[in-house]
Amino acid sequence: MSVGAAWYLGAAQALCAEIIWRVQLSSVQIGCAHFLFLLLLDLICDAANRDLGRRGSKWFTMKALILVGGFGTRLRPLTLSFPKPLVDFANKPMILHQIEALKEVGVTEVVLAINYRPEVMINFLKDFEDKLGITITCSQETEPLGTAGPLALARDKLVDGSGEPFFVLNSDVISEYPFAELIKFHKGHGGEATIMVTKVDEPSKYGVVVMEEATGRVDRFVEKPKIFVGNKINAGIYLLNPSVLDRIELRPTSIEKEVFPQIAADQKLYAMVLPGFWMDVGQPRDYITGLRLYLDSLRKKSAARLATGAHVVGNVLVHESAKIGEGCLIGPDVAIGPGCTVEDGVRLSRCTVMRGVRIKKHACISNSIIGWHSTVGQWARIENMTILGEDVHVCDEVYSNGGVVLPHKEIKSSILKPEIVM
Repeated sequence: MSVGAAWYLGAAQALCAEIIWRVQLSSVQIGCAHFLFLLLLDLICDAANRDLGRRGSKWFTMKALILVGGFGTRLRPLTLSFPKPLVDFANKPMILHQIEALKEVGVTEVVLAINYRPEVMINFLKDFEDKLGITITCSQETEPLGTAGPLALARDKLVDGSGEPFFVLNSDVISEYPFAELIKFHKGHGGEATIMVTKVDEPSKYGVVVMEEATGRVDRFVEKPKIFVGNKINAGIYLLNPSVLDRIELRPTSIEKEVFPQIAADQKLYAMVLPGFWMDVGQPRDYITGLRLYLDSLRKKSAARLATGAHVVGNVLVHESAKIGEGCLIGPDVAIGPGCTVEDGVRLSRCTVMRGVRIKKHACISNSIIGWHSTVGQWARIENMTILGEDVHVCDEVYSNGGVVLPHKEIKSSILKPEIVM
């Protein structure tokens, strides 16, 4: 229970005790008073719920839809083993970062908009559903519906008659997820929809959101502008009123190109600048960059979770069940997953080592992703955005320069230039 909720409950209990003490009620009257107390408490809690919801408290309940999408081709070969949202990022599935943050602000139901392997997603997330006390359901597309069509498909799951807004997230996005601030901003401006935007150095590569700096009201969108009109782009995190669903037909539709410009034209779309870091980690190079940004943020907010010691350089995240040998040098920007074994003399930098991996003596890995239960041999060198799928075994003294290796392969000879190993 939140601090605010506890205050309301304590006030109600104190009030009831004061009445009983002062009036000196009989046992029957106390029973009646107890019933009235429960009724009063219910009314107070309803009022508290509404009040705390307006202030972005985590006691307030909401819903969210995560746009999971399809095959995750940009992250192959990792997505050949697991749907993209279940690929590990900083030692937990990508989507779990989002679900945990949503839970923190009172979201009680998450809907996954998906058209690929929904049963795998639901079965995997069932344990987390119980641990977090949150309902996770799927809305399955029979055909790709873009970024807006899935909202129309999931309408019955998102609308409950309360009139309260709901979150929409792209599953690829990693950030600090300032959802409480987003709720407060959305409630404050009184518009129909809020999008989060992030600043970029080269806006000409993106669709730019042109907005009023003072109010956040969105004026228009400019796709890959030739001249400077702003440096803020859509961050893939939204808070929408249910009325937005009335603007969306059940067909393949783009929320960015069709729905949001329409709301902006009606002067009901607002944008909030995302504080902290942001990255779309849907492809390997951005995944590695996103890990660096995430670990930088973790250093500022919860440094105790990062590894320390003479063998650690910079920000390193090591699961408690992983084993690190003698004479290793780990970091910067490394995540080592559960059940991993890193033998003596290994050098790791700017890489992710996923669950169950074994790295043998004196191997060197940089700027790469090592998939689940893989093995890297002694004196092997892995670099330049090499991606090993699940259960790949690299033999001793092999060199990989940007190899992308599909699951369940054994690599006996060096990969001298970037290529896909089937």
